[in-house]
Amino acid sequence: MNERKKIDLKDLIRTPHLVRQAMVSYQELSDEDVIRLFQQGDMAAFDVIVGRYKEQLLNYVFQFVGERSDAEDIVQDTFVKVFKSKQAYKQIAKFSTWIYTVAGNFAKSELRKRKRQRQQSISSLATGEKEFEAVETRLNSDEMTDSSVKKDLVRQAIKELSPRYREVIKLREIEHLSYEEIAQRTKLSLGTVKSRVNRARAQLQHKLGFLREK
Repeated sequence: MNERKKIDLKDLIRTPHLVRQAMVSYQELSDEDVIRLFQQGDMAAFDVIVGRYKEQLLNYVFQFVGERSDAEDIVQDTFVKVFKSKQAYKQIAKFSTWIYTVAGNFAKSELRKRKRQRQQSISSLATGEKEFEAVETRLNSDEMTDSSVKKDLVRQAIKELSPRYREVIKLREIEHLSYEEIAQRTKLSLGTVKSRVNRARAQLQHKLGFLREK
């Protein structure tokens, strides 16, 4: 991935001392306030965006690609994209959702590239019907990437929750049970079920940056 990068993130942010100053000065501001300042030309605001999201995005992207170096490249590409396309963000959505979407799109592009490379390698050894089947498999896999990767990512994050939260969120998010059905299955009160689901969602929000509301 390194060969396609033309801008290095370290060329876009200021010195570590100035970054730390900005993080302190802007700590009371929401992400939406910070990106608005950046859209108005405040370079310190970009430092804050990087400071707030770099490690989160690294963890998020790593769960897609499984390679630290690739994850670092993708996160750098994400911040470069934010820098160059800052006006593309509109405050009809949370900033966190927007930046995670940018990172997720880069990650999925990387996965599709890997699939193509693997299938090209397989196709080079195959002929006739076998080669045709390999191409068909690649196309079908690419079409499934968007939804399947997101589902795998959520499932992995759920596995990392404590058992008390993992049980109820699996029933809610994966098995799509109602709160009442979860209460019946787990022998918990309805209030406890709702509380644990909300706490589980909050933890997943922290891990993933997004979780659709149900």
